[in-house]
Amino acid sequence: MLSEFSLIDRFFARRATAPSPRHDDEAATPLGIGDDCALIAPPAGHQLAISTDMLVEGRHFFADVDPYALGHKALAVNLSDLAAMGAKPHAFTLALALPRADEAWLEAFSNGLFALAERHDCALIGGDTTSGPLNLCITVFGDVPHGAALRRDAARPGDDIWVSGALGDARAGLGAIRGEWRAPDDDAAADWKHALERPEPRVALGLALRGVAHAALDISDGLAGDLMHILKRSGVRAVVDADAVPCSDAVRALPDAARRACTLAGGDDYELCFTAPADARDTLANIAMSVKVPLTRIGTIESSGAPGIAGIAWRDASGAPLSLTLQGFDHFHAD
Repeated sequence: MLSEFSLIDRFFARRATAPSPRHDDEAATPLGIGDDCALIAPPAGHQLAISTDMLVEGRHFFADVDPYALGHKALAVNLSDLAAMGAKPHAFTLALALPRADEAWLEAFSNGLFALAERHDCALIGGDTTSGPLNLCITVFGDVPHGAALRRDAARPGDDIWVSGALGDARAGLGAIRGEWRAPDDDAAADWKHALERPEPRVALGLALRGVAHAALDISDGLAGDLMHILKRSGVRAVVDADAVPCSDAVRALPDAARRACTLAGGDDYELCFTAPADARDTLANIAMSVKVPLTRIGTIESSGAPGIAGIAWRDASGAPLSLTLQGFDHFHAD
């Protein structure tokens, strides 16, 4: 039977190689796994960007999820936070509680985890393992030049509001699993499941948006709730064309109420929502082509009109007001 330390050595420590050699102006890891602490240093003129996300069985994923996909998603949701700040990934730690040391499960999980880590040159530098209900907690470290981080409090009146990719597939997949609706065909069902289990962090886009976007975040809890974070922090309001929010053909085929629930409040999209000045539209079109991620303009930022007032005015494609009651995912009030 695997012990704690043989588990770490077999599935994690031997894969936790340092990032590829970097130049003097890039972050370095002088010490990783093997001591009481890891030692990391940001490059000169940069700040560390740090984020932590926890995935809990029964709350964030089903018990029968593919462990390879779970390894991918556990890191992807953290890399998405770095992308939202315009930070370059560098390293991460993993705290893992396991009900049992299942070797086949651990092999698949670690393969999914490291396949994504290696794509982003992001090294595992430490963590912890224990016995208990399945729980994954990753802390990721990145770096960003001083003053270049994309923040939530920088939206300005007159800004366009943009989103990357398409929204709603992950929530549609969850709804199909729950029996709320059916996918139109097997291909759509597979796409929805893939979106739910294997989100793609928009790291290259986040880096390209530095110096172009004003405010940004990743859409993890649904567009309606996450955009409100930008509005409240920036002291502004938004006008959003609900019908302009991009989605797949399969999601668009759902009844209007279900489609809007998926695209506007579904969560688990891990796309970027950001604001940028109107004169940046051509630049953003070039960025979209460069990073091969579609960008869609969905609304505008307006002055709040009064201190402390922030909100979203939803419109349809004709500009007519929509009466929508939407809120993002809440871990303490979710179904």
